Amino acid sequence: MEKLIRGIHKFQSDVFRAHEDLFRRLVGGQDPQALFIGCSDSRMVPDLICQADPGDLFVIRNAGNLVPPYTPGASCGEAATIEFAVRGLGVKDIIVCGHTRCGAMKAALNPDGLADMPRVRQWLTNADASNEIVLTQYAHLPEDARWQVMAQENVLVQLENLRTHPAVLVGLAHGDLRLHAWMYKLETGQVFAYDAESGQYAPLVRHADSGSMAPLTRNGTARRLAAAVYTPGGEE
Repeated sequence: MEKLIRGIHKFQSDVFRAHEDLFRRLVGGQDPQALFIGCSDSRMVPDLICQADPGDLFVIRNAGNLVPPYTPGASCGEAATIEFAVRGLGVKDIIVCGHTRCGAMKAALNPDGLADMPRVRQWLTNADASNEIVLTQYAHLPEDARWQVMAQENVLVQLENLRTHPAVLVGLAHGDLRLHAWMYKLETGQVFAYDAESGQYAPLVRHADSGSMAPLTRNGTARRLAAAVYTPGGEE
């Protein structure tokens, strides 16, 4: 707590004062550029990764960057926040961003280990489809590779769940909304975006020393995404 309190003092004395005009403008309202749906993992900080200013991102964070499918009459904070972002704030882009070494994805692959956390186990049922894809399509991979693939597949499944939300469906039908699947690689700080045409996650920012990614393949009958951000024997 002492570190956090020192941080508040530093924010007020150094950051707020240096950007007081920006913060004063934000008092009048917000106009975020995108809705960012990310994991609650403390290592995953959307504003830092994107170098966003206050007011740039409208953020949903939860364990596993999950988007429960829309269910009429159900109480769901994610559904209300998505609707407000699209219809209330007029965001044009929604990003679902997973990350490597995600504890929620590891737990979703092994739900029996959550006996003492029943509410976490229930929440992670929103990743059941991702889990089934991995168990049926990636059983040949070693456990650690399946874990990393799970995070990637899960982002794509959550995009499909987004499409069940009325505000998103309408926005997509009118051409007013774009959906993005991202993966953040903890080991290198890189961000990868899924390209539907190629069926691959590719670096959003390319550098001469960024290295190549393992090719992604499809088997013709089922989605077969290779571990785009997982390199056997690579960084841990």
